[in-house]
Amino acid sequence: MKFIDLPQRLAEMGLQGVAMQALSLTAPMVYWADGATSQKLACAWNDGAIAAHKAYPDRFVVLATLPMLDPDRAIDELNRVAQQPGVRGVYMGTNIDGHDLDDPMFEPILARIEALDLPIFLHPLQTIGGKRLGVFYLNNFLGNPIDTAIAAAHLIFAGVLDRHPKLQVNLPHAGGVLPILIGRIDHGWERRKETKHLAQAPSTYLRRFTYDTIAHSKPIMEFVISMVGADRVMIGSDYCFDMGYEQPVGFVEELNLSSEERKMILGTTAAKLLKLNVEAGT
Repeated sequence: MKFIDLPQRLAEMGLQGVAMQALSLTAPMVYWADGATSQKLACAWNDGAIAAHKAYPDRFVVLATLPMLDPDRAIDELNRVAQQPGVRGVYMGTNIDGHDLDDPMFEPILARIEALDLPIFLHPLQTIGGKRLGVFYLNNFLGNPIDTAIAAAHLIFAGVLDRHPKLQVNLPHAGGVLPILIGRIDHGWERRKETKHLAQAPSTYLRRFTYDTIAHSKPIMEFVISMVGADRVMIGSDYCFDMGYEQPVGFVEELNLSSEERKMILGTTAAKLLKLNVEAGT
């Protein structure tokens, strides 16, 4: 299977022109299990990904997973893996078994992640929609980008980003529907009492996030870049799933970008965020 076959993955990275991948655990991650089991599963994944980095230190880095529903265990695992080679970030769901990321139980975990200067990479889980999105793969087509925007909105409106000014969060699927709907969200912020507590417009938080390139639309991707800046965007692949790119570099090369913007998206942005010592542009 491509997901676990490192030689096959390396071969396909070569065909795609990808120099380095950040390894992450696919859905459903580890949140479905009890605390002890979730911790064991997280340890197993993290150790396996760290072993892949040790085997190919110039090709793979690690986005660790945590047993989020047990904050003490999550922090213990975070402290453990943060000392390990190759760990460059934390991977988590847009919600954790139905709990949004502004839930108070996650506050100490987020604070520790911030203190360790590790970026968070989100991916949709248990997406909104229920039975209405249970057909035609709409849970992915629509549910994933909507759930990404919901997670971002909770981080903004609940003050998580204000309380943690150095916390770095990456939004998948080019930010989902957040960039497209930010004007509507700003309009509501100006007029609705439910959001008056927020001191500045939601749109001012767009550059607090980073974004990948999984948009599957050149006009939409160019719009997102115009909204947030090329320095906040990095190449994404969604390897090895059918909703990802077969040629992630090729997609970026087709965008209407300056050479400097292209360089940022293909390497510089990720290298800075993940503290990589690699040539930008690959």
